[in-house]
Amino acid sequence: MRKQIIYPVVAITIVLVISFGFRSDKKMKTTVKIETGIVKGTENESGEINIFKGIPFAAPPLGELRWKAPQPVQPWKDTLNCTAYSPSPMQVSPEPFRCWSEEFLIPKEPISEDCLYLNIWTGAEKIEEKRPVLVYIYGGAFKHGGSACPIYDGEAMAEKGVVFVTFNYRLGIFGFFAHPELSEEAEYNSSGNYALLDMIEALRWIQKNISVFGGDPNNVTIAGQSAGAVAVNYLTSSQLAKGLFHKAIAESGATFYSNSAWEKSSKLESAEKRGLELTKSINCNTISDLRTKSAEELLEFNNDFSSPIVDGYLVTSTNLENYKSGKQHDVPLLIGWNKDDLEGGFISKSDFQTNINNRFGKLSGEFLAEYPAISDDEATKSLAFMIRDEYFGFQTYTWAKLHTQTGNANVFVYNFNRGLPVYSSETAFGAFHSGEIVYAYNNLHKLNRPWTEIDQQLADQMSDYWVNFASTGNPNGGNLPRWEGFNLKDEKVILFDEVVESKNLPTKSKMLLWKKYYSSQ
Repeated sequence: MRKQIIYPVVAITIVLVISFGFRSDKKMKTTVKIETGIVKGTENESGEINIFKGIPFAAPPLGELRWKAPQPVQPWKDTLNCTAYSPSPMQVSPEPFRCWSEEFLIPKEPISEDCLYLNIWTGAEKIEEKRPVLVYIYGGAFKHGGSACPIYDGEAMAEKGVVFVTFNYRLGIFGFFAHPELSEEAEYNSSGNYALLDMIEALRWIQKNISVFGGDPNNVTIAGQSAGAVAVNYLTSSQLAKGLFHKAIAESGATFYSNSAWEKSSKLESAEKRGLELTKSINCNTISDLRTKSAEELLEFNNDFSSPIVDGYLVTSTNLENYKSGKQHDVPLLIGWNKDDLEGGFISKSDFQTNINNRFGKLSGEFLAEYPAISDDEATKSLAFMIRDEYFGFQTYTWAKLHTQTGNANVFVYNFNRGLPVYSSETAFGAFHSGEIVYAYNNLHKLNRPWTEIDQQLADQMSDYWVNFASTGNPNGGNLPRWEGFNLKDEKVILFDEVVESKNLPTKSKMLLWKKYYSSQ
């Protein structure tokens, strides 16, 4: 009698384990059911982190869906194997250059228009845990990049308690092409910004599905670097993204005051005009003709369409206008920039001084005082710092100021000053653009450098700050050095270097000069 009772129970338990992927101790396993079907992932080496790669969050944007807002995924019946990254978005084949070794780049293949997939790392043991969710948006000037870059791996962050998510979005001409016929096609009467619409669709997917991975849809932080940070800037300003996230992190990227190259394509009308010009230049008459072109043919024009557009739908006005009027999402911000964000290349002192005089006129003396050029070497350094300050420092500083003035949520600002260690002086680029990523997400092991104990400690501290912020909206906690919030009186920032400490913004005089310049334009 006893055996007759036990055997059926054991059999049923085995079936449940095989079918639904849960251990008898109820620990979450690698097979879960989401809105559109069952997905199967894998475990990390220790078995503590469940990893799902290549989950579709929108239909493949192919054929008639090229240059359309992301469409719903068709449900599937069989279990979908999600153990490998999907193809990266269409772009030219990646090649290492300057400071960006292969760890910063997508795999050489596969690359495809069929790219709208996301990846999840979770250490949750039960779906009821409601862990904070950190969603990372990659950079690459809106022309390059993808979620499969080694340095975006989420295992280390999942080990620290967040559900970590990355996803792909369309790039270049596939993500930002505008055309009157496309605007007429769309229910919302505009075109372009497909990349930003992809991001919003991924965030909607997270709202619907992240709870089955142990994540809390009511505690979502979006984070991005470079173009990804610019995207975060736009998402905090767009009403379409309202309620889809609750905190924001931006590393070296924002758009408030813009140069002429940006203004050229910022309005829908001018973007549509450029779309018409392209269509005619390649002997196409309609969007249907363009949709018959191969992705490889269109890549030739990738650089011509790689900027968000004020389209009247997703982006109704500039970030500057939205933030000045307090129309942004009032969420906590963690934002900053790097000491050596970009280089400008060699310039002689005479050419530098001439360029300053031509551009800044009456303010030339003040700019040369802040960015001196007594020698060619000093001029070259000053040019790099000018680029850093205009395109990263001043934009982020403006973001912190405006959000503090017109919002109520806390703002935390950082300067990343740690020069990454190198094997030879030829690869010494200091605290270069994107160099902070492996520290912030605790991924030093993903980048081949001669790391020291100082680097390991800094990575552990920075990733703790990021996790704390994603959890509570405040980066402070534990034994971390105190990160003082930004306020209009002190304008404190935290400096990430050999020593981590909060100080008054070191480049404030330069920020005020850029403000003076742009206010006079």
